Amino acid sequence: MQLIKRFRTPPGSVFLLVFLVLTASILSCSTFSSPSVLSQTDQEPVQQVENNEEPVGEVVESSDPQPYFVTVEDANLTDLYTNVSPGVVTIKTFIDLDSSFDTSIPYGQGSGFVIDTDGHIVTNQHVIEGAEDIEVDFPSGLRVWAELVGVDLDSDLAVLKVDIPADQLTAIPLGDSSLVQVGQSVIAIGNPFGLDGSMTTGIISAIGRTLDSQRTSPGGQLFTAGDLIQTDAAINPGNSGGPLLNTSGEVIGVSRAIATESFSTSGSAVNSGVGFAIPINILKRVLPSLIAEGTHDYPYLGISSLSAQNWNLKVLEEIELPADASGAYVTCVTPDGPADRAGIIGAGSCSAASLLPGGDLIIAIDDFPILEFNDLLSFLITETSVGDTIIIHVLRDGTEVEIPLSLEARP
Repeated sequence: MQLIKRFRTPPGSVFLLVFLVLTASILSCSTFSSPSVLSQTDQEPVQQVENNEEPVGEVVESSDPQPYFVTVEDANLTDLYTNVSPGVVTIKTFIDLDSSFDTSIPYGQGSGFVIDTDGHIVTNQHVIEGAEDIEVDFPSGLRVWAELVGVDLDSDLAVLKVDIPADQLTAIPLGDSSLVQVGQSVIAIGNPFGLDGSMTTGIISAIGRTLDSQRTSPGGQLFTAGDLIQTDAAINPGNSGGPLLNTSGEVIGVSRAIATESFSTSGSAVNSGVGFAIPINILKRVLPSLIAEGTHDYPYLGISSLSAQNWNLKVLEEIELPADASGAYVTCVTPDGPADRAGIIGAGSCSAASLLPGGDLIIAIDDFPILEFNDLLSFLITETSVGDTIIIHVLRDGTEVEIPLSLEARP
């Protein structure tokens, strides 16, 4: 009765229990056995263990142990990290805010990478912005002060230089970002949250993205940085300025920013699978002038355009364009800028809050088709220079018009 009470067996279950016991007794006397019972009886009897200790099972080791790297992909990634990581550095910046601020504590931290054996290191402009002293830490343990060589506000790039022997520098080869395709595997190495030498993997999610640049236009808005690479490889605070690599170990981009609506407990933005990198072809284009002159001039049109991500049927109806329209719709033209002098027409004032019809729709530059503003910006950044004359093809009142325009430098 105590057993029944402990397990709260309901009335009537006693008869079931008695029935099961009798059945088990009958089966144990039977000559019939299932295969599983035969298998169990073939096993060695369990040895009695003294002192009430539990029996210890035998440890079974593999007769054919496999190497740790079971796939070619794993081995390739490990080799890539071994070859590349010595060239990825930590950037620490110091600034004297006021007398109460401890100047021995870094004000900011980011990533960077070595590009040659002359000691040039690339990082983001926003990583070193306002710094009075810049420290570069190598994976070898070496720490040195760096000199700021040049900055590019438009692409958010900066070039530093360290004075150390060439045999202590591991330069990472630069690839060709024009070959980048959506779906391609990529690797990011950097120092997220100060965790030096962290590697993450992902794919190219999109190309030709845009972000605000670090430079302010005459109208007070920020210029636009274009042709950016979007990736889902984890990029977090501290990754800025680190390399984004292809599977051959070539740098195809410089990690710059993330898009996120989530925040950590410290208030810092955290990865949400949407990261952006500056394509390496932009770095290769601006690097000579950054090293030689400290700055780089970008070609300038002097227009504002409706972003493609804001196009929808309501907007197209408002600006009186067909539902299948594509191109860069000129919302306004900067007075006395290159576009203004060339005769390009905007829809209204640059400060207008509402969209207006009547602006030119840019559909091509020279022979390059423009499907959206991102295409226009990418073409200008990668294919043209200050002083070039280009032919802009616009749709105006349903008619295609060709307009020659001389490019100037961004003010």
